[in-house]
Amino acid sequence: MIEFENVSKSFWTGTRRKVILDRASFRVELGNSLGILAPNGAGKTTIINMMAGLEKPDEGKVLRSSRISFPLGFMGGVVSKHSGTENARYIARLYGLDADYVESFCRWLCGIAEYFDMPVGTYSSGMRSRFSFSLMLALEFDIYLIDEGMPATTDVEFNRKAGSILRERLKNSTVVVVSHQAQTLEKFCRSAAVLRNGQLYMFETLEEAKRLYDYEAHS
Repeated sequence: MIEFENVSKSFWTGTRRKVILDRASFRVELGNSLGILAPNGAGKTTIINMMAGLEKPDEGKVLRSSRISFPLGFMGGVVSKHSGTENARYIARLYGLDADYVESFCRWLCGIAEYFDMPVGTYSSGMRSRFSFSLMLALEFDIYLIDEGMPATTDVEFNRKAGSILRERLKNSTVVVVSHQAQTLEKFCRSAAVLRNGQLYMFETLEEAKRLYDYEAHS
């Protein structure tokens, strides 16, 4: 479970203060995957980072009582000068998992051949996305945090394998996905929320959330 209790978060953009959350309270229950709709620049990534513990609220509390993933695309803990092999084994040890398994899983899913043994800093952005997503799926969590859906990659085989694994994993796990597009959420969630004026408005169905989101976008 992830629970926000009267959480406020803002930051300065030039001379203006951007409010992300204003004394907001909500809960993500295990077994109930949640999609969050918000336009670009509204603070979706900030909310995901607070769920993961990567950012702290200005006020209030974020409570966690489950195994929560790092956000998809987050490369914290990954050392650019080390190879994919070295990084996969290092992350495995951090989580107390079998290093041989995590390495072989990531090598298989990434599908980047000999580049897996080269420094991560030499990877293209697409390769880095695939490596990050492979790491996330190699480690089992109760709640997976995804920012804007699957990694942007044109590799058909990777998309097929990663999508299949994620669908299977979500049978016993929960996902929180944030996006500015409702169709991204349709792949993962039935319930959804809309980030608006510092509050998260929760709905039982994605369709209800879409109505408010579309109204806000055109008003």
